[in-house]
Amino acid sequence: MSLRGWMVLGLIAGAIGWWFSPASPRAAPVPAHASGATVDCRQPPRVHAGALPLQSDVPGSLSPFRLQAATLTPLAGFSIDARVLSREDYRAGREADLSPTDLALGWGRMRDDDVLSQLDISQGGRFYSYRWQNEPPLPPAEIVRSSANMHLIPANAAAAEALQDVRKDDRVRIDGWLVEAKAPDGWYWRSSTTREDSGAGACEVIYVCSIERL
Repeated sequence: MSLRGWMVLGLIAGAIGWWFSPASPRAAPVPAHASGATVDCRQPPRVHAGALPLQSDVPGSLSPFRLQAATLTPLAGFSIDARVLSREDYRAGREADLSPTDLALGWGRMRDDDVLSQLDISQGGRFYSYRWQNEPPLPPAEIVRSSANMHLIPANAAAAEALQDVRKDDRVRIDGWLVEAKAPDGWYWRSSTTREDSGAGACEVIYVCSIERL
């Protein structure tokens, strides 16, 4: 084999090694509280297939979730059947100690190919953004009501493993609890509890009991 052939093989082998390494985008970090944990997370009421996200009341018997990085107080039950518009993994910052991954999710008409093909969607800095070229494919208020960036806190190893496999354009079902996280030093992170908001503070922070690719 020629030198060029060996170089090509080396590049291919290196790319394969990187893809299966911890630095690969396919292998999001697992937060310490979920590593090996088999927590039986109590499920909220579940959304019907294809319906709008379901938010429910917190039962009085549900206690806060006490994790290594922070205590999570449930604000509402949350169940969603949505399309993954984008995915971004994080390894730095206080938030990453709880949530290794954000998913930008769309429901309603924000699942449709003809709508999404007219939007440039991106994530970064724990935010989700979208742009269009000339006219928006939907009224902007509908885009706000039908999509959101969501910070996912896996409750256990099964949820963390399932989250690692989720990719853009997957249809997923997520069941868990919208929470406020508080650490002993005063740091906190609070979920939005409405689908009508946008901008800073509008993201959902979800303690994920289960996530399933549909």
